Amino acid sequence: MNGLNLYGDIFAGLSRLQQEVERAFQPGGASSIRALPRSAFPVINVGTTPDAIEVLALAPGLDPAALQLTVDKGLLVVTGERKEERPAGDKVTVYARERFQGSFRRVIPLPEDADPARISAHYRDGLLRVSVARRESSKPRQIQIH
Repeated sequence: MNGLNLYGDIFAGLSRLQQEVERAFQPGGASSIRALPRSAFPVINVGTTPDAIEVLALAPGLDPAALQLTVDKGLLVVTGERKEERPAGDKVTVYARERFQGSFRRVIPLPEDADPARISAHYRDGLLRVSVARRESSKPRQIQIH
């Protein structure tokens, strides 16, 4: 047995392990909802259009009054709390709990061209939709030549 192959296999395994750890800690790097840390509630998607930055937060079962949305220094912050819900009955013992409950906070960095004075938010059917308009000065415009 060649000792070089053994070390090569060990280093290859360590390299794969390092890549998996790095992928787990990168935003969006988890392979499923169950792989997300508990603090990653609500699950979010962020996208852009020519006119706005769109944030979608999946937060089912919440009262909209339990959500707070703030913007400060280029950060959009979603905070709130999901109350504990137990199955009906006095003698119920919960043995599996996969639904997140408790306080949460998600911080979304906004690009420089986001206009914090023009933000709209709507919550419907468990989906929080936040639209942050882009500054007019950052949009491309055609200049007329005289």
